[in-house]
Amino acid sequence: MTELLPTTGQGQEGRSSILSERNKATAAVVLTVVLWASSFVAIRGVGHALSPAPLALLRLAVAGVALTVLMVLRHRRVPRIPTSPKSLRLIVAYGVLWLAGYTVVLNAAERHVDAGTAAMLVNSAPLLVAFGAGLLLGEGFPRTLIAGSFVALAGIVVIGLGSSGDSDLIGVLLCILAAILYAAGVLIQKVTLRSVDGATVTWLGCVIGTAVLLPWVPQLVDELASASQGAILGAVYLGLVPTAIGFSTWAYALHRMDAGRLSATTYAVPAVAVLLSWLLLSEMPTAYGLIGGAICLLGVAISRYRPRRAPEGTTSVPARKPAAE
Repeated sequence: MTELLPTTGQGQEGRSSILSERNKATAAVVLTVVLWASSFVAIRGVGHALSPAPLALLRLAVAGVALTVLMVLRHRRVPRIPTSPKSLRLIVAYGVLWLAGYTVVLNAAERHVDAGTAAMLVNSAPLLVAFGAGLLLGEGFPRTLIAGSFVALAGIVVIGLGSSGDSDLIGVLLCILAAILYAAGVLIQKVTLRSVDGATVTWLGCVIGTAVLLPWVPQLVDELASASQGAILGAVYLGLVPTAIGFSTWAYALHRMDAGRLSATTYAVPAVAVLLSWLLLSEMPTAYGLIGGAICLLGVAISRYRPRRAPEGTTSVPARKPAAE
């Protein structure tokens, strides 16, 4: 687009605008990674007080209410719902598969496997997204993305090796299912964002996810009666912060970045989760956790690397041969 601007000054303003958007998207990615990492810590503390589906219901209901209020304040009226049947189908699929399905399955998985194993298996999803985006969305298979993804996966495996908890086949299968739902949700959301803004997609996704889980309202009411105040506050935190804020910042970044490259950044989630567990739960990271976390961050850096292109208009011109005498 900068090539079409008539003056140099305007071109510089255009490039500055692009850089500003990239910086905002990068900030949104960093915030998303931190908030999603914190959800593993919160689920660990809440998961024993609330069952998987009721916990997911409370989490999405809190997020849905918060986003509804924000949408009304933003538009100063009841926000409009997309009228395109295709867009509505995509949003429903996104809400059911990722926000509802993934959340319930992840809650259930963490009852069977330790956090290290869960992080190792669930975070295979970004690699699935990278290949899916290359095949279905035409994003291709950049070498740095693929190489960085495998490096980050190796780091996740190292973190898992340092886990002291037990795991069983059901937990492993649930983690794999969660990864598949995660990847499907990202690819569906990426297509949806072509016609619907990120705030609307996230808001409707939370509302739809809540509606899907309404059959578990009686069980949620029963469990809340005996749950501790800390568990309830933890569930509210999951709804307000990792879900309402985290998925909103994710949608903002996804609208401006390739799905494969963006998903690769979430390989940093296990590393950040190890750090947060150390700071908030006084769980000292093992040597495996520290080394694996460093490898994860290296993989993210590799996947995000893009070779610099020569500035336009600076291509070298072969020297002319001297004229024959």
